[in-house]
Amino acid sequence: MSSRADDDSVEVLVIGPHRPDSGGGVNQYITEQCRHLPDRIRTRVYSVWVPPGTGLKRLVIALLTALKQMLLFPFRTPPDVVHVHSAQWNSFYQSAWYVLFAGLVWRRPVILHIHGSSFDEFLAVDSLPIQLLQSAVFRESDVVVALSDGWAEVLEGHVDPEKVIVLHNAVDASEYDPSFSVPPVRLSFVSNHIDRKGIKELAEALDRIAEETPIDVTIAGKGPLSHLAEDLADDRPGVEYVGYVSEERKREILEESSVYILPTYAEGVPIAILEAMAGGNAIVSTDVGGIPSVVDEDNGVLVEPGDADALTDAIRSLLADPERIQTMAEESRRRVVAAHSWETVTADLEALYDSLAPAPRDDADAPPGERSETRSTESHASK
Repeated sequence: MSSRADDDSVEVLVIGPHRPDSGGGVNQYITEQCRHLPDRIRTRVYSVWVPPGTGLKRLVIALLTALKQMLLFPFRTPPDVVHVHSAQWNSFYQSAWYVLFAGLVWRRPVILHIHGSSFDEFLAVDSLPIQLLQSAVFRESDVVVALSDGWAEVLEGHVDPEKVIVLHNAVDASEYDPSFSVPPVRLSFVSNHIDRKGIKELAEALDRIAEETPIDVTIAGKGPLSHLAEDLADDRPGVEYVGYVSEERKREILEESSVYILPTYAEGVPIAILEAMAGGNAIVSTDVGGIPSVVDEDNGVLVEPGDADALTDAIRSLLADPERIQTMAEESRRRVVAAHSWETVTADLEALYDSLAPAPRDDADAPPGERSETRSTESHASK
C-alpha cells in the first residue's frame, strides 16, 4: 500500500546498481539523482549491484547475490513510483523481475530508464524467449526513458512510442571551475581501461604524436589494459599516468585540461564527456550512441571508432589551433549548463514523478478495502 498521504510528496523507489564506493555512470547517476531531487520527492534506493569480475566463481557469486536481492524485494513497502535503471543483457534480465513485480503485483507506475551502450544490439537479438521478455517488460513499463533523441528512435521500434521520453544525463556543472586557458594545450583521458573505451587507439595515437612534438597528457583510470598507459608514460615525456583517481582529483584533471579524449566503441550519452564539457574541454570522441547529441563541430571532433589514424589526425588538428580549442571549450561549458545540468534534469524528473504518482487521497483514513489502490492505466508520458 502506498505511503502517500494528503500532501504533494511522492515516494520513489529507485532500483539500480548502486554502491557508494563504486564507479560507473549509472551508479553515479543514482547518487546525484537522489541528492538533487527536492525533499518532497522522497527517494529510497534498492541496490541490485553484484560483484564484478570474470570466471566461474565470480559468476556463481553474482548469481547468488542477484537471487538474494530478488527474493528480499517483495517484502519492501510499495512506493508511489518505481524507477528502474537498466542496460542490456544481464542488467536487463535482472531488471525484468523488478519491473514485472512492481507492475503486476504492486500495481505501481514503473519508469524503465535505459542506459546501455549496446542496447540497440540487445534489441536486435534473434531469440524468441528474449524478445518475449523484452515485450513483457516494455508492456509493464509506464514510461521508457531514452538518453537522447537517437536512442529514443531506437526504442520506438520496440516500445509504444507514447511511452518513450528523453531525459538527458546530467552533471553538477557548479562543481567545476574551468580556466579555458590555452596555450598550453593539455590533453586528458579519464575512463576505464578496457577495449570498449578505445584505450588501444588512444595509446597508439598519442605515441605517434609524441614522437613528432612535445605533448602534455594526463591519463587516469584503471582496468585490464592499464599497461598501455603505463608503458606510454614510461616511454614518452609529457605523458602522465595517474591510475584510479578520486572524484575531486578527476574534477581537477578536467579543469586543468583543454581537450578530453574518449575514443569509445559504444555509449549511451557518457557522463564522462558531460563532466569534461563542464570542466571546459574541447571533445575528441567517436560518432556512436548518443555522443553526437552533445558533441559536434562546434565543440569537438568525432571520428569512427577503432580508427587510430583518424584519431591521430583529430588530435593533431586541435593541437595546431589553440584558439579553436578555446572556442570549443567555451561552447562545451555553455551546452552542459544549458541542457545537462542537474537543475534542468531534476525539474524534468520531478514533473515525471508527479505525472505518474496517484493524486493525494481524500480517503486516507478509510478502511483498507475502500482505499484507492489501483494502478492508473492512463498514459502519463508523451514524446
